[in-house]
Amino acid sequence: MKIIKIRCCLLMIAAIAVAGGCRTTRTAADHIIRESHVVFEPDSQYASMRIPALVLTPKQTLLAFCEARIGTASDWANMNLVMRRSTDGGKTWSQIHILDSCRKGPAGNPTPIVDDKGVVHLLYQKDYKEAWYIRSEDDGKSWSQPENITAVYDQFKPAYNWNVLAPGPGHGIQLSSGRLLAAVWLANSRKLTPRRSHGPSCVATVYSDDHGKTWHNGAIVADSSARMPNPSESQPVELSDHRVLLSMRNPAPVKRRAFSESKDGISGWSPVRYESALFDPTCMASIVNIKDWRPEGKPALVFVNPDSRNIEKQPRANLTASVSFDDGNTWNVHQVLDSGPAGYSDMTAGPDGTIYCLYETNTQQNKGFNYSLVLKKFNTKWLQQTSKK
Repeated sequence: MKIIKIRCCLLMIAAIAVAGGCRTTRTAADHIIRESHVVFEPDSQYASMRIPALVLTPKQTLLAFCEARIGTASDWANMNLVMRRSTDGGKTWSQIHILDSCRKGPAGNPTPIVDDKGVVHLLYQKDYKEAWYIRSEDDGKSWSQPENITAVYDQFKPAYNWNVLAPGPGHGIQLSSGRLLAAVWLANSRKLTPRRSHGPSCVATVYSDDHGKTWHNGAIVADSSARMPNPSESQPVELSDHRVLLSMRNPAPVKRRAFSESKDGISGWSPVRYESALFDPTCMASIVNIKDWRPEGKPALVFVNPDSRNIEKQPRANLTASVSFDDGNTWNVHQVLDSGPAGYSDMTAGPDGTIYCLYETNTQQNKGFNYSLVLKKFNTKWLQQTSKK
């Protein structure tokens, strides 16, 4: 009778979780966590909510950013750069807060960085020709006046005469040295009207060594070539020996994720290599460093993107988390987060081993590129125990 009662209680808990709008798997014995929450949805004003960015502050506040595209899902639509806050692990969210807007094109590519003082730095672009910077010192409740930092990108022009710029998208990082670091991509577009194309392109980094007071340009990591045409949206991660690994969107026919390494994140980048274990459908992806992978207590990298290699006529689907325990040399753990349509993603991780992933997905009502953004919450124990190795 006791066993029957326990099973009934578990069924009641599961039913309550589903009724509350989230899907959760949690047991008292092993503390496995897996939840889903919708964060941004299209409505009568916004045709599509795209290009996610996500960070967790030292006070455990989640800040979710995206492009709220007005009227159309186009990359060149008029759009607002928006944000929502959560103080309860992503279960509930604040109202949408407009950080900046562009009535003559896009305001987007949010690239937030949280530093060791708890300051949130945000890089973004307007109309793909201006670079902007704002900061928050109160967990995203208020923000500084936007500062135009396009001059930082102009420092690239002797080496690369760009006419399209964009940071990230997705989070940047603070290195152990204190340096703030973000990936950027630039395009020397041959098509100037009516809109500039996003190729040919190259990848580089920008950085600050004074907590965001001034910003500077790093070296170009990868330029367009026959081996890797038009590299673009990238994300850095710090390795266990403090080197920086840059994960790059790869449009090459090889369809594998591209990586390059640097000792300081701004110079001496290694030749681009392809990771055979990580499929790339030519899409932005997210990568984070888990410094204390539980229960082993060792460092690990978690990489998330749409692994759609075996799915016909669906270039972006099957959102998958992959894990490396040797600084990205091998990837032996893989777990599907969402088997349906999925696109861009961004991740952040808490000190307790909880991982938060904000990603693009479609519902039956939002076909094509009219994406919603969903938060998937899980932990390292769930990844390791249920993954296919």
